[in-house]
Amino acid sequence: MTKASAALLDVTGLRTRFHTPHGIVQAVDGVSFSIQRGQTVGIVGESGSGKSVLARTIIGILAKDGSVTTTGCLAFEGRDLLKLPEREMRDVRGKDIAMVFQDPMSSLNPVKRIGAQIGEVLKRHLGLRGRAAETRSAELLASVGISLPAERLRQYPHQLSGGMRQRVAIAVALAGEPKLLIADEPTTALDVTIQAQILDLLRRQQLARNMAMILISHDLGVIAGRADAVAVMYAGQMVERASTRSLFHSCCMPYTQALIRSAPKLPDPPHTRLRAIPGRPPDMLRPPAGCRFNPRCDYATDVCRATQPMLSAADADGTHLYACWHPVGGHGVLP
Repeated sequence: MTKASAALLDVTGLRTRFHTPHGIVQAVDGVSFSIQRGQTVGIVGESGSGKSVLARTIIGILAKDGSVTTTGCLAFEGRDLLKLPEREMRDVRGKDIAMVFQDPMSSLNPVKRIGAQIGEVLKRHLGLRGRAAETRSAELLASVGISLPAERLRQYPHQLSGGMRQRVAIAVALAGEPKLLIADEPTTALDVTIQAQILDLLRRQQLARNMAMILISHDLGVIAGRADAVAVMYAGQMVERASTRSLFHSCCMPYTQALIRSAPKLPDPPHTRLRAIPGRPPDMLRPPAGCRFNPRCDYATDVCRATQPMLSAADADGTHLYACWHPVGGHGVLP
């Protein structure tokens, strides 16, 4: 996840602020990372950590009424997306960068047939119409594992199961042949069996198309076997970035350690009590001074409460970065 000139997407110092009647919410605060072509990057953190706002900032679907301000740089193939007029951004959105949302019932139009929704993307970004669009739409549905695709094209979202709706949403996202797919908690509303199918489907499509993917989840188990690298977010900031193997074998940030420990383990007997992270995420209108995790951290000291740590390298090549005064996992003085 180190920056490179060949990066498909290079995010530098990204900040997204919401201006509310009660004050300014710094939802994304100084985030930097990059993603290469064909790479999958997982972004994890609790609800409210800024993951979804980061995704919506990248794809440019936040309000344009002045209630949201964004600064920093979003370099996609060398172009700063934050400087593009909305007219040009509409061409990027769907064709170069596409997104799969948590709830397909809110992302799919309930009063339009499935075929029409896929056809809109094919017409706008690939110029396909009529029989060519219908044939391609059926091919896309078949590629995401939907049986009888020609019949499904004539159906409405409410006529499909939750898992099938999410497959349709993936087909819509893939229709423009994007170079980067953002999957924002794509399995939240699905049962465990269907979750695995959808995640495996996304992985197969990503590999088949050599497509970069950002996979967002609050569940490290979802990320573990499906991402090349992981970024951990807390209170709007990225507090650790590393290859997936390095993060799980030698995490440095106590928050990352707490996330790993809170996940259920296969060897545990049924009804084993999970290790919850104490406290709750901070109020982003009034975030704590110093390290934002300090009120919940077992290792916090005076320096943690007074001064915010910067990202530091845990390895010689600088690919494993963490923000902590007292790192764990073999890189500091704590067990």
